[in-house]
Amino acid sequence: MIPQPRTTTSLPRLLSGWAAGAFGFVVVMLGGWWFTVAVGVIVHLGLLEFFRMAQSKGIRPATKTTLVAVQLLLVSTQLASHGSWFAGGVAAAVLPASGAVICGWLLLQPVTGTIADIAASVFGLFYLGFLPSHWIKLRELPENGLALTLLACFLIVATDIGSYVIGRRFGRRPLSPISPGKTVEGALGGVACAMAVGAVGGTWIGWGWGWLIGAALGAVVALFALVGDLTESMMKRDAGLKDSGDAIPGHGGILDRIDSYLFVPAVVYSLVTLALPLPLG
Repeated sequence: MIPQPRTTTSLPRLLSGWAAGAFGFVVVMLGGWWFTVAVGVIVHLGLLEFFRMAQSKGIRPATKTTLVAVQLLLVSTQLASHGSWFAGGVAAAVLPASGAVICGWLLLQPVTGTIADIAASVFGLFYLGFLPSHWIKLRELPENGLALTLLACFLIVATDIGSYVIGRRFGRRPLSPISPGKTVEGALGGVACAMAVGAVGGTWIGWGWGWLIGAALGAVVALFALVGDLTESMMKRDAGLKDSGDAIPGHGGILDRIDSYLFVPAVVYSLVTLALPLPLG
């Protein structure tokens, strides 16, 4: 999440932030099933928070069905990355099959489900299943998977830092009523910082014109990290909540920490795989 200006930084917030960062770095470096399990635990907790927000609005999502479908999607994505044609077929079938199962489950309830119930369930599957599964796809790329995953994470962190520092020092114009603490100047600072880190990262990976491609990737990541941040803020605002939960001391809930990380992997994975046929090396 792009931090909002604060006058002080509490010790629990600082320690939990460093601990979360260290944990993320370790599991990315380990990769494989360690990484998949870590992603699975995080999105499971995030999905519980999302469903609690939906339930506070009187919505009755298919909670258990969606939770199981998300884990099935993550596991099959990991298996498919190692060439399992069966797992690849399962991963492709999870979204449409789960949609049908969710509708069937809601039909069998004593009180028939509503459009909102279906929408919340399917969006939860997309938001905290399909999108995060691209972290696994990105990490398991045969070429530069580790480097690209680390770069994507560093770009999000750079966006956070740039937006916080520039927004706190120069921020004057509010960016959106959804999140009053964010400013246009802070958003531009986040983009600029991500572009600078991306330029270094593109050169480090060894792409031809690496600095230019990396800077462009940094700008895209910064924009989609901001979209992820504001999307979660919009949902919290609608639910009348300040934080999605209290799982992380000083930071709020799981969703409050991973919102910027949800849309980014699908965008980075798509851009990289589309660009691979080009002469980038």
